[in-house]
Amino acid sequence: MTAKQKTVVAAALGECVHVAGVMNFLRLAEDAGWRTVFLGPATPIERVVEAARQEQADLVGVSYRLTPETGAHLLGRFAEVADELHVAGVRFAFAGTPPLAEKAATLGFFEQVFDGSESADQVLAYLRGQRLATATEADFPQHPIERIRWKSPYPLIRHHFGLPTMQATIDGIARIAEARCLDVISLGIDQDAQENFFRPDRQDPARRGAGGVPVRSADDYRALYAASRRGNYPLLRTYSGTDDFVRLAELYVETINIAWCAIPLFWFNQMDGRGPWDLEGSIREHQTVMRWYGERHIPVELNEPHHWGMRDAPDTVFVASAYLSAHNARAFGVQDYIAQLMFNSPPGLSDAMDLAKMLAVIEITKPLLGPDFRIWKQTRTGLLSYPVDPVAARAHLATSVYLQMALRPHIIHVVGHTEAHHAATAGDVIESCGMARRAIENALRGLPDLTADPAVQARAAQLVEETHDLLDAIAQLAPAGVTDPLIDPATLAKAVAVGLLDAPQLRNNPFAPGRVVTRFINGMCVAVDERGRPLEEKQRIQQIMDHLSPMKTAR
Repeated sequence: MTAKQKTVVAAALGECVHVAGVMNFLRLAEDAGWRTVFLGPATPIERVVEAARQEQADLVGVSYRLTPETGAHLLGRFAEVADELHVAGVRFAFAGTPPLAEKAATLGFFEQVFDGSESADQVLAYLRGQRLATATEADFPQHPIERIRWKSPYPLIRHHFGLPTMQATIDGIARIAEARCLDVISLGIDQDAQENFFRPDRQDPARRGAGGVPVRSADDYRALYAASRRGNYPLLRTYSGTDDFVRLAELYVETINIAWCAIPLFWFNQMDGRGPWDLEGSIREHQTVMRWYGERHIPVELNEPHHWGMRDAPDTVFVASAYLSAHNARAFGVQDYIAQLMFNSPPGLSDAMDLAKMLAVIEITKPLLGPDFRIWKQTRTGLLSYPVDPVAARAHLATSVYLQMALRPHIIHVVGHTEAHHAATAGDVIESCGMARRAIENALRGLPDLTADPAVQARAAQLVEETHDLLDAIAQLAPAGVTDPLIDPATLAKAVAVGLLDAPQLRNNPFAPGRVVTRFINGMCVAVDERGRPLEEKQRIQQIMDHLSPMKTAR
């Protein structure tokens, strides 16, 4: 039997004519599946109560945005007149300015009081049955995919957080959770913990707290998780580490109920100086830990393509690495794959060409989708793109998030506006998430389709074609008998060694040539020849393959 549709009746009460908030509330109610009845501005108390009876309302919402003293008297009378409905089980909610909301809460009549500080997704959660004031962990899905679906159409908000001491990080997590500003806290762990957690003999006391919170025991992780058990009960996640990957994975599941793991494919090893493994060996290790998480139905994110972008790699290399990430995740049993799409990476891209690059990633990975492999889009602002000036940085955060909404992401990884100056404090995280949330809400009201721009579409199509050429060339490096060259660690390492996957900032690297030269041309990051002219991808590939051919070597 189909459940009866619930009805909400709402109005601006008494002499108040301000109804914008009421209309927003009713629009959200419709999104949540309610039948809505709007009584208009300046509605007398008796008319509200009469309509509630006639419409058999399940919920009555009233607002008042004038003088708090007058409003308090009006709400007292309203509670008296509507008491019969209240006793009969009709629910009541109030919205007004903070001073009046404070007075309304003391009446004990309204089950929910809004003072205007609540985000649209919090209001939507209330309309879907969550009591904000008395919410418990059970009110917030603790699996990321469930939480994505629960919060839709709003994306999950994630932010990186980790300070140089345990106590400061614990206090900050508690403050962030109480603020209900984000859904996922990405624990920023210091480098010694990522590499040497199980190897105290290799730890360097002088590096303690370098790059994040210095966790040194399972109880440290438990303390961080315990701090998050309040407010909106955010999920916790962290990175795979750079050694002892499976042991760390077991620890993360047991101590912080890890939401998903971030694993690179080519990085966090000797190539970037962040781990003890050589390139080929680290690829094998990363594939092993992917499989470990996949077997346990825990989502996996490969934080891969932006590492190429941050080193000024050509756009085609960025897109190819994104495909390789998804392809490997699928091959090693990941069912829910979180595709990280870092904008402004490198920072010199135009918004249009940046968007085109992301569309190319989405398009080229689409054939991988299936019943056992789902892709969840996660966007973020470029790590290196923030200006130092705080005013400009705030503007950059908001405009970048607004652009990202063109992709309808499932998750937005907010990068704090202080990134160019200092690691985000709890206050910085809360402020940054507030700016991002406003950009998200504006976009959801009706963002123009930025992806329809012909120039964006043309560039995306070009990148897809070039990326297929690059992937085909990588596959040709595999020795006979390799079934899938794109998951073969030796082949992937060779693709880096010969320069098919390359970036200018890898020069003098023991694993990569760093031979490619790139320039920003018309908003794109492209490979160029020795005279600075754009080098077509087919031509770049051919030059590399010619250099490898036995005939060329013989000459």
